[in-house]
Amino acid sequence: MTGDGRGRVKCLVWDLDHTVWDGVLLEDGDVHLRPGVLETLRALDERGILLSVASRNDHEVAMRRLTELGVADYFLAPQITWGPKSVSVEAVAKSLNIGIDALAFIDDQPFELEEVAFAHPQVLCVHADTAAELPDRPEFTPRFRTEDASRRREMYRSSEARVRAEESFEGAGEEFLATLGMVFTIDRAQVSDLQRAEELTVRTNQLNSTGATYSYEELEALSASEDHLLLMAGLEDRFGSYGRIGLALVETAGPEWRLKLLLMSCRVMNRGVGTVLLHHVMRLARENGARLTAAFVPTDRNRVMYVTYRFAGFEETGRAGDALVLTAPDAEVPQPPPYLDLRIGG
Repeated sequence: MTGDGRGRVKCLVWDLDHTVWDGVLLEDGDVHLRPGVLETLRALDERGILLSVASRNDHEVAMRRLTELGVADYFLAPQITWGPKSVSVEAVAKSLNIGIDALAFIDDQPFELEEVAFAHPQVLCVHADTAAELPDRPEFTPRFRTEDASRRREMYRSSEARVRAEESFEGAGEEFLATLGMVFTIDRAQVSDLQRAEELTVRTNQLNSTGATYSYEELEALSASEDHLLLMAGLEDRFGSYGRIGLALVETAGPEWRLKLLLMSCRVMNRGVGTVLLHHVMRLARENGARLTAAFVPTDRNRVMYVTYRFAGFEETGRAGDALVLTAPDAEVPQPPPYLDLRIGG
């Protein structure tokens, strides 16, 4: 990521009164969108920046007016309550499974902006008067506009449908997963994947084994290197596609393969596919007669990745700078779970 924080905002949380629309809804039910708001909603949505709401209002009345104005579908996990905005902003981050430091909050009231900034200093707080200018700011401008980004809201909507289906399902977790018809693909990264690959390294924090980020140019060189293997993973099920959601970078020179980076989108945290990608790399190393080690750099968010390695049998065998060196076991590599259709490309 560049020093100007380019593309750091993953979600913009909107106030409603005097921000999304002119006026106060409970005083005037015929409020209309403020100038420039619709254009900003469209521009950020096309870039894959999610949109939500933190507003003190009557939930039913506010959602009805957003629907009448034709913009309700833009907003995911809206928090329309009478509580503090800081609590609502935190609830948005939790609901969308996004780090709170990747959020921005827009409001017309200095008090509300200061209240959120005090509670969450990592959140970018902006005044409602600047709404039309936000698409020009670097924080709201990802370096690339990938196909996955343009479909991000749609993929989150699909995720909401999955959650509702899971909550209403009576049975064990694996039984529910078996109903999804999941297809998991793993193949070598193509040139068309590299923008998304860079986006994944920049956006993914919780399920990134080293916290490292790679530029498009670095990934392009690695994908063409004879001494490296750059794998991309995708997932789809009966609710739709998750898009490209995983990446593995392996240095393959010599008798020891080094798994330099393993990451998965947080949207698939509960699907077990990170382990399937790791097992695939383990299997490839074994087929090529290589010993497999992996780098793991602990951060304040990625402990789940450490647990993934340990459950796969990796043991700590040393250090290399800031990284732990984990070594794969000699045991037979497990097959994918029966609820998952694994498809391996070239």
